[in-house]
Amino acid sequence: MTSLKSGRTNKSEPDDPTAQLLRAHVTPLPSATDTEATLARVFDSFGDCKVLLIGDGSHGTSEFYNARAALTKYMVEHHGFNIVAVEADWPDAEAVDRYVRRRPGPGPRASVQPPGEAEKAGRDPAFMRFPTWMWRNKEVQGFVEWLRHWNADKDSKAPDSVGFYGLDLYSLLTSMHEVIRYLEHVDPDMAQVARQRYEKLMTWGEDPHEYGLETLVRGFKGYEEEVVSILTDLLAKRIEYSSVHWNGDEFHSAEQNARLVVDAESYYKSMYYGRNESWNLRDTHMFQTLNLLLKHRGPTAQAIVWAHNSHVGDARATSMGGARDELNIGQLCKETYGDHAALLIGCGTYSGTVAAAHRWDSDMQVMNINPALPGSYEDLMHATGVKNFALDLRKGRCDEELRRALMRQRLQRFIGVIYRPDTELQSHYSKANLPEQFDGFIFFDESKHVGALEAHQPHTDVEYEETWPFGL
Repeated sequence: MTSLKSGRTNKSEPDDPTAQLLRAHVTPLPSATDTEATLARVFDSFGDCKVLLIGDGSHGTSEFYNARAALTKYMVEHHGFNIVAVEADWPDAEAVDRYVRRRPGPGPRASVQPPGEAEKAGRDPAFMRFPTWMWRNKEVQGFVEWLRHWNADKDSKAPDSVGFYGLDLYSLLTSMHEVIRYLEHVDPDMAQVARQRYEKLMTWGEDPHEYGLETLVRGFKGYEEEVVSILTDLLAKRIEYSSVHWNGDEFHSAEQNARLVVDAESYYKSMYYGRNESWNLRDTHMFQTLNLLLKHRGPTAQAIVWAHNSHVGDARATSMGGARDELNIGQLCKETYGDHAALLIGCGTYSGTVAAAHRWDSDMQVMNINPALPGSYEDLMHATGVKNFALDLRKGRCDEELRRALMRQRLQRFIGVIYRPDTELQSHYSKANLPEQFDGFIFFDESKHVGALEAHQPHTDVEYEETWPFGL
């Protein structure tokens, strides 16, 4: 095997013993129309878990979104999952949740559709922050409308109403405004206190990176004390607020926005201290948000998470954890809920097209994906000759000889919202141990880009070093 530095390793061939083992034990996905039924058959036993995390190998691949939607619909219909939590901003997802569950109470309602159509229907367009195509695409639009239809005859307070939630922490300014908006409805005096405490941090809201840099280079203390005090005061009135107004959903949203402000304030300060510190804070925030959602929805709640493979696959089985001391939401779920109650599914592709940008804040492009690097997991899967397939990787469910063969550490591709094929190895590959990283895997040999609702991107402040490799 030649040096990884050159990007050249031994290519997997059809007669490779591991490729032959894979070919013998995967379940083919014969056609688009049969995909849902096949995925349901392969992963039906995953429905007994508390948390099911479904990853994607890129943020712009249609097949990944469709597979997650198909599995999610099945788990909702047949196993009672009632939370869909995605790698997106809380306020945007909250507005979508009001739409899909027809929730009473104040607050914006948003749908995933072109702005003009949303405006005619009296709704806001959701997810207008870069990268819009990540959630503003035809695949997500179809799933959101299905979710609204599923909830049509259900009380929004009922356990079987399925909610849609965001896990990420980039909505610092919007979340501050949402806390104040909620308090204006329930306690105007408290709203004025929150406005005064948030006021100085709001001046940095359009450029939170400068806030983080200022605290590093100028000895500026920042506003941690102020934002924590708002959360503390809000929690002190939990019973008073949540028992009277809209059955607790709106209080829960306000609480989560206040928690997000606390974590985001810390996050932007941590970005300049080291890559792993900010990554760990972000994924810890996503995990804690998920944990609070499960508690909020009651003891029988079950959640499905949509996020990138880099967040979903157990970081301990990758160079993220082994070489960089990074954790992720998949690892935290395994450690907290256990190997059987938290199950992880990844998605990957060998070649095709992807919706991505050349750099942060630039317009979306449809790009050709380079064939996977020789010696990578994707290359091995391509060598099977099976175009698309699903595989249960769990011990006792996967052929033991195959599982042992897949345990050998290989390269794995990660494409975020930015794709740089000219630096493929350095920008988009990490090492992984697949059976320890995921409990299941879905592979598409040649995939296509998502059906983005718009290509032009609104301006968004650059998230310096927020992700690895690019926009995960």
